[in-house]
Amino acid sequence: MESRLRVQGHPIQPMLVTFPFGLFVSAAVFDLADVAGGPAFLGEVGYWTAVAALVAAGLATVAGMVDLWDVRADRTRRTAVTCHLVNAAMAALFLLTCLMRAHAPQRGATGVELATELLALAVGSVGVWLGARLMRQYDRGRAAEPTGFEALGADIPGSTVEIIRPRA
Repeated sequence: MESRLRVQGHPIQPMLVTFPFGLFVSAAVFDLADVAGGPAFLGEVGYWTAVAALVAAGLATVAGMVDLWDVRADRTRRTAVTCHLVNAAMAALFLLTCLMRAHAPQRGATGVELATELLALAVGSVGVWLGARLMRQYDRGRAAEPTGFEALGADIPGSTVEIIRPRA
């Protein structure tokens, strides 16, 4: 799978996906601490962390849809679409909990909302696994890039962001 959106030759979408997933995990940890009896502000922090994760998920989705545009209709496309749908399901579950907490005075999580977030993280783990599978499929078709000190001497194009047309 060739990515159209790149920074220094690396696909942007896999980099963007790490932000919402990490923020969703952080939100669940804050909510767990709140439900376990921690200070009330932890629930507020968990809520706003989940909101930030939803914004980041929207950006990652846009980048993923741009990349999906040119994927051939084969096993790779099915895996990519499934990965996007699974990640959308995770975001939808977090959106549900955020909507339920939006009008609460402290925006703290309840046990049911925390359980929903943990379910969303389990669903999101499947999305991470599928995304890693896509990256392995993509990397098999590319030559190995230099690592360590060899990467310092590599030719780096002058542009830091480039949009390229994938090879057919």
